[in-house]
Amino acid sequence: MNLPEAPGAQWMALMRRGAWEEAWRLSDVALAARDGRRDWTLPRHLQTVWDGSPLAGRRVLVRCYHGLGDTIQFIRLIPGLQAIARDVTVWAQPALIPLLATMRNAPRLLPLHDGTPEAAFDVDVEIMELAHALRLTPATLPARVPYLHPPGRPRLRDGRLAVGLAWRAGDWDARRSVPVEMLRVFAALPGIVLHVLQRGPALDERPAWLPSDAGSDDVLEAAATMRSLDLVVSIDSMPAHLAGALGVPVWLLLAHDADWRWMEGRDDSPWYPTMRLFRQARPGDWADPLGRLADALRGCTNR
Repeated sequence: MNLPEAPGAQWMALMRRGAWEEAWRLSDVALAARDGRRDWTLPRHLQTVWDGSPLAGRRVLVRCYHGLGDTIQFIRLIPGLQAIARDVTVWAQPALIPLLATMRNAPRLLPLHDGTPEAAFDVDVEIMELAHALRLTPATLPARVPYLHPPGRPRLRDGRLAVGLAWRAGDWDARRSVPVEMLRVFAALPGIVLHVLQRGPALDERPAWLPSDAGSDDVLEAAATMRSLDLVVSIDSMPAHLAGALGVPVWLLLAHDADWRWMEGRDDSPWYPTMRLFRQARPGDWADPLGRLADALRGCTNR
């Protein structure tokens, strides 16, 4: 017996196929069913904020309730919102505010905290809800990079390809992380010098064959490092979004059941023109995408 897909699963399938217009119609139904009610007891990243009110001509508060990478990815939609809204305030993670301030025509930025925002507004929306509110499609998605413009530093030039690595995502989704020992193949490639972009507890497992540098909790410092590299290789986490937003070439390692934003059946991304995707063919099997990525690196150094 074929049962109809649950709305959430159906929405996910549509987004992965690129049928975003159809997905927004499902989102409209869910929005109407909430009838303006919000559940503020949920964890922030699970809260739905926008009540469907028009954004045009109004003072809009954008709440950044998801991860740092999500804010970096979706902040690109602010210029489109500014084009129709009377005023825009972005309530963002404090660590990101120096980076977001480097946008052209940056909006008013306030540091996110556990209280209430110190801003007057007519309507509010979570930053990832903007794609629905603006009715974006893969064809209309703003994809020009860079859209963040932090200070850089000189490119590393010693004749070798400078490659930054990030291998572990947050503990909430271990499927996205790659065992660091599986990256050893990159250390053996001629013509490549590795740089560590990883930060946090994962540095405790760093093997001796990796260099002693590390990613920075200062997002401007992390951005400056990335801009000095030739390539970033990352799992699905904040470094990948930062590199993409900066226009730095980034090769993304994706688990088999990847998030909707990476879509399906493609090795590029409408979100980031400098990004290339290396997907697991089978759940949990990193050997195949790592092998293809290593082959691609060899191609870069053999030119």
